[in-house]
Amino acid sequence: MANLRGYFGVGAEGISKPMNLGAILRTAHAFGSSFAFTINASHKVRDVYRADTAKSVDHVPYYEWDNVDSMALPSNCQLVGVELTDDAVELPSFRHPLCAAYVFGRERGSLSEEMQARCSHIVKIPTKFCVNVSVACAITLYDRQINFGGFPERPLMPGGPDLESLADATKKFGNHR
Repeated sequence: MANLRGYFGVGAEGISKPMNLGAILRTAHAFGSSFAFTINASHKVRDVYRADTAKSVDHVPYYEWDNVDSMALPSNCQLVGVELTDDAVELPSFRHPLCAAYVFGRERGSLSEEMQARCSHIVKIPTKFCVNVSVACAITLYDRQINFGGFPERPLMPGGPDLESLADATKKFGNHR
């Protein structure tokens, strides 16, 4: 990953399926999340571990809040809701905040109106219909990583960048691998 200042966290509101939460936690950990959280979740940690074999809550701070009002994010952290709403910004057009917490909605539902009102930004993944919540998390975090750079420009022709482009990007941003 590029050497950046800032941080991000990942969470889910009302999530009920432990395999989805496990996949979200593992994905957040893999992308370098600074913390993870749930709001009004119902799960058992041992069930979550079936999908999160990295046991991410042993390596990344994890917060469980009962409701939106009890959620306590750092003062400079912008909450970004990921939700299919008419007025949401499409993810490929979104400039990610340097300090952010991404929140995803429940299965078979949406982020609550209370949560959406608390968000600084609402983004949507431009798909024909909603994808699994853990897939949405992976797409969003991949987009964040691409947004902040550290990678060479894509070549005009199919294939990877040439060695000179890789060396220039490594010099400028550090080794992101």
